[in-house]
Amino acid sequence: MRIWVVLPAYNEAENIPAIFDGLRALVRDTYRLEINVILVDDCSTDDTAEVAKRSAGDLPVRVLRNEINLGLDGTFMRGVQAADQLSRTDDIIVCMDADNTHMPSQILRMTRNIQEGRDVVIASRYQYGAVVRGVPLFRRFLSRAMSLLFRTAFPIPGVRDYSCGYRAYRASFLKAALNRHGEKLFSRGGFACMVGILLKLHKQDAICGEVPIVLRYDQKGGYSKMPVFSTVYSTLAILFRERFNLG
Repeated sequence: MRIWVVLPAYNEAENIPAIFDGLRALVRDTYRLEINVILVDDCSTDDTAEVAKRSAGDLPVRVLRNEINLGLDGTFMRGVQAADQLSRTDDIIVCMDADNTHMPSQILRMTRNIQEGRDVVIASRYQYGAVVRGVPLFRRFLSRAMSLLFRTAFPIPGVRDYSCGYRAYRASFLKAALNRHGEKLFSRGGFACMVGILLKLHKQDAICGEVPIVLRYDQKGGYSKMPVFSTVYSTLAILFRERFNLG
């Protein structure tokens, strides 16, 4: 089984080695699992790209560097487009954060769900068994409120966590979505782009599911790059636009 891991990264030099160690351990401990990494460096001011190259070892890593800062949405788009070009239809594309809060070992459970017939699998904060460490109480409250709003305004069977970026996609389904939507698949809205792509895939009859996440903000190096209130505003704008088919 071949997996393409897309890592949008901005100033994550201190976190990249731990992620690569986790991916190598997954390959070592898992039968016939092939992992390829596409790291997109969003014009970092630290040495993220250099650390990624040095830390790769025997892990196949492609490092793409943005010439200007594109934000999460543009960086995510570039990584997914690269994975689309490099992957086969029977591959799996996994997107995860590069800040060491997402555990690489969960990829196995997510990919098994893809093999069982799902097109999109989300590592969810709201499934039984999820563990969230180090996230401020206000952020957790806000996330739960947004989850309730999403499920009320735009219900998707099997989905409770609309905004988590740790996901596995069936490559053939993602390729079809890219062929249909092009760059419009990626809603412009920074961190809110994860909501936009999920809503578009649902409209394309994606079979979605979730696994409980182990989210470790307590081992994240560096500061959070997410502007909370502008992300909430952008997310609500995307939800409104998709709910009423405004393009």
